[in-house]
Amino acid sequence: MFSKALNIYKESFSGLSHSVWLLCLIMFINRAGAMVLPFMTLYLTDDLHFTKTSAGWVMGAYGAGSILGAYIGGQLTDRFGYYYIQFYSLVLGSLLLFLLVFLEGFYVITATVFIFAAISDTLRPANSVAIAAYATEENRTRSFSLMRFAINLGFSIGPVVGGLVAQWIGYRWVFVIDGVTCLIAAFILSQYLPYKSSNRPIKQDIKVQDSNSAYKDSEYLTFIILVAIWATAFFQLFASVPLYWQTEWGFSKSTIGMLLGLNGLIIVLFEMPFIKSLEHVRKYMTMISIGSFFMIFAFLTLLTGWHHIFPAFLFIVLMSFAEMFAMPFMTNYAVSKPSENRRGQYMALYSMAYGIAHILAPVGSLAIADKFGFQYTYILMIIMSLGLTISFFSLSKR
Repeated sequence: MFSKALNIYKESFSGLSHSVWLLCLIMFINRAGAMVLPFMTLYLTDDLHFTKTSAGWVMGAYGAGSILGAYIGGQLTDRFGYYYIQFYSLVLGSLLLFLLVFLEGFYVITATVFIFAAISDTLRPANSVAIAAYATEENRTRSFSLMRFAINLGFSIGPVVGGLVAQWIGYRWVFVIDGVTCLIAAFILSQYLPYKSSNRPIKQDIKVQDSNSAYKDSEYLTFIILVAIWATAFFQLFASVPLYWQTEWGFSKSTIGMLLGLNGLIIVLFEMPFIKSLEHVRKYMTMISIGSFFMIFAFLTLLTGWHHIFPAFLFIVLMSFAEMFAMPFMTNYAVSKPSENRRGQYMALYSMAYGIAHILAPVGSLAIADKFGFQYTYILMIIMSLGLTISFFSLSKR
C-alpha cells in the first residue's frame, strides 16, 4: 500500500522539463523567505502601533501596487519576453525590503509598500508565461501545480521561520531575510537559466494583437471578476485571520506561524498527486466551484465561539482544500485561453485580479472588524463564498 502510494507520488512529478523544475526552484527560494505578508498586519499594529484601519490601508497599498505591477509585467512580457522581467523584479524588490527595515511613518511605509508590490508583482505574469513556454499542453496543469508545490513548500517554511524570527529577534529581521532570499533567487535565475534570443516574443501585427486583446474578451473578464472576489475571501488567511487569532483567541506569534505553515505543508503533500489524478479534467469551472464550496465551511469554523487550536486547525485544512480545487484550474484556464503572443496580457489580468483582492481583503475586512467585530467579516465571507460557488458552477454549465 505504501509502495503504491509512493509510486503515485513519484509519477505525479515525472515528465516535466528541466527548465520548469529550475523556475520552480527559484520560486521555492523566493517564497521560503516570503514572510513579510503574513506578519505585516501584526508588525504594523504591534511594533508601530497602527490602528487596524491604518494597517488595512497599508495592506491595501500592497494590493494597488500589485495591480499596477501585474499590468506592467504583462505588457513588458509581451513586448520583451519573460527573462529580464523576472530578474530585475527580484533584485529591485529585495532592495525595497531592506529599505522597509528603517521606515516607521504611515505615509512613507504605505508609499514604499506600494512601490515594492508594483516591482515585485511584475514577476508573476512573466513567470507564468515562462512556465507555459516550457510546459507541454498535456502537462501544463501539472507544471503549474509543481510551481504551486514549490511556492507552498517555501511558504510552509516561511511563516514558521517568520513567526520564530518575529518573536525572538524582531519583525524587522523578517524584511531582511525576505530580501536576501530574493537576491539568491535572482542569482540562480541568471546563472542557470541563461538568456536566449528565443526568450523574446515574436512580433505580431498591431491589428491582430488588438483583435486578440484580453480587455475585449467578455467571457474572460467575467472570470477575472470572480477570481478577484474568490481571492478576497481566500486572502483572509493572511489579511485578518492572524490578527483575529492573536487578539481574540490569544494565540502566540509562533502558533500563528505554525498554523499558516500547515497550509503550505498540506499543499506540498497532497496537491501534486491530486492534480495528477485529475490532469485529464477540462471542467475548470466545476473544480473551482468545489473549491469555493470548501471556503463556506472554513469560515464557519471561525464563528463557533470555541477559541481552541482544533477549529483553527480545521480552518487551515478546509482552506487548503479550497486552494487545491480552485487555484491550479484557475491558472490553467487563464494561460490556456489566449494565443501565445497574448499570454502576457491575459496573465497580467489574472494577476491583477489577485492585486484587487490584496486591496479588498485587508482594507474591507479590517475596517469591518474595527467597527463591528471580526464575526461580521466572516459572515460576509460565507455569503461571498456561497455566491462564488453558484457563479462558477453557472459558468461550467455554459
